[in-house]
Amino acid sequence: MAEVDIMSVKQRFGIIGNSDAMNRALSVALRVAPTDLSVLVTGESGVGKEFFPQIIHAYSTRKHAKYVAVNCGAIPEGTIDSELFGHEKGSFTGATEARKGYFEEADGGTIFLDEVGELPLSTQVRLLR
Repeated sequence: MAEVDIMSVKQRFGIIGNSDAMNRALSVALRVAPTDLSVLVTGESGVGKEFFPQIIHAYSTRKHAKYVAVNCGAIPEGTIDSELFGHEKGSFTGATEARKGYFEEADGGTIFLDEVGELPLSTQVRLLR
């Protein structure tokens, strides 16, 4: 990937902050973008963490595929597996039709699991496999 100017990234995504920490974080995002690594974005509430998965996706080889953002904290506990991984018709009571999960929807693109720490530990373990 050609060298990307951090200022152009900031302009593209409407980022107005200019600190060494922000510039380092953007630099890391651009370095991991061309890889197939899973990335954990951490930080205080309200600092704009949701921009980083979008930036990584936009500068990745997956940029022409879907970007799927999932608020894990908003998924009811009883439907988490079905929402994330999908299900087949008849696989459980109430499964009247097949449903694609978010991972299948992403289909080679990028999936951003916002508030992944809100998922039950058993689901978090499945995600790591």
